[in-house]
Amino acid sequence: MAVQPRSIAVLGSTGSIGVNTLDVIARHPDRFQVYALAANTSVDAMLAQCEAFQPRYALMMDEAAADLLRQRMPASCPTEVLCGQQDLARVVAAPEVDAVMAAIVGAAGLPSTLAAAHAGKTLLLANKESLVMGGHLLMQAVRESGARLLPIDSEHNAIFQCMPVAADATPSLRGVSKVLLTASGGPFRDWDYERMREATPDQACAHPNWSMGRKISVDSASLMNKGLEFIEACWIFDLLPEAVDVVVHPQSIIHSMVQYRDGSVLAQLGNPDMRTPIAYGLGWPDRIDAGVAPLDLIATARLDFEAPDEARFPCLRLAREAVAAGGTAMAICNAANEVAVDAFLSQEIRFTDIPRVIEHSLSMVAAVEPVSLAVVETADEQARAVAQESVAGMLAGVKSVSNA
Repeated sequence: MAVQPRSIAVLGSTGSIGVNTLDVIARHPDRFQVYALAANTSVDAMLAQCEAFQPRYALMMDEAAADLLRQRMPASCPTEVLCGQQDLARVVAAPEVDAVMAAIVGAAGLPSTLAAAHAGKTLLLANKESLVMGGHLLMQAVRESGARLLPIDSEHNAIFQCMPVAADATPSLRGVSKVLLTASGGPFRDWDYERMREATPDQACAHPNWSMGRKISVDSASLMNKGLEFIEACWIFDLLPEAVDVVVHPQSIIHSMVQYRDGSVLAQLGNPDMRTPIAYGLGWPDRIDAGVAPLDLIATARLDFEAPDEARFPCLRLAREAVAAGGTAMAICNAANEVAVDAFLSQEIRFTDIPRVIEHSLSMVAAVEPVSLAVVETADEQARAVAQESVAGMLAGVKSVSNA
């Protein structure tokens, strides 16, 4: 008897994770069908995806983009175009949806990720900011609804693969002594502070191993991406901060490791291609073809490891401090980072100003208990306002110096 394909909603479908998810889905038309796609403003890319996958719904977060997509959608395509967070929350909770790929970048992904968790879906989590901002709320929703959370970030997916996991996808800490998060070190791993101070956005986005969007590429260059993943690991695996170490591994072949009490260290290895963790999440508990070339250990030849330099990369330290502070401090850290990265990409501040903006915001916005989504969103708004003031102050300082 033929098995009904699983129905997938892909949020952030036009981004790097979304495109790779659709690539894996296209390899398995007998196993998966696309129920919904969601993006922000990329009308051309969304139109092409709708024509290729024929989803029931296409959601654009930007109203003008949604109107344009409706105008351009061919009559032969059965896709209905929707717009906004409310429609997105309704679609991900629809009974037809089996699994949700949560890959919207940044704080914008939290409401829909929470909606999928509350609806008890299989949640393929690629939006790390959802856990960084609202980890308590998201994990509580997963527990209460019976949702299954499968991490898609390569590091957390690797940890998940190296741990005992129950039938409901709950990982076990039985026998675990420590988790080792690997970091490539990014494009500035060997740069000194003065050279990083003059770094351009294009240089920060030139990741040596991974092909990613510009925001996450800058986070990788500053090691804030690893700081966010540090926070994420604590939530997903119910770990104390002291049970998570960061190890710089420039080759990005070992994606993370789990250390056990008996002295064993289990590692997950593979070529740096996001289709591997995506396929693992889509197919779990089965293994399915991802279209990724097998790892050639002879060609790889060597694997190097070193400690992260938190003096040159203070964002990692700031993330640790946010975990220690607790409450909404992690949401404040994330919001300030988003503002700072956007300002750097717009060439309003220097690369080395990013941690300064974050540290200032953490010192100015009081952390409180994240008892609801509204409380988290308020902390996010306050942190963004303070961070924007900080950026404006830096801009004014630059102008006053140039006019002197």
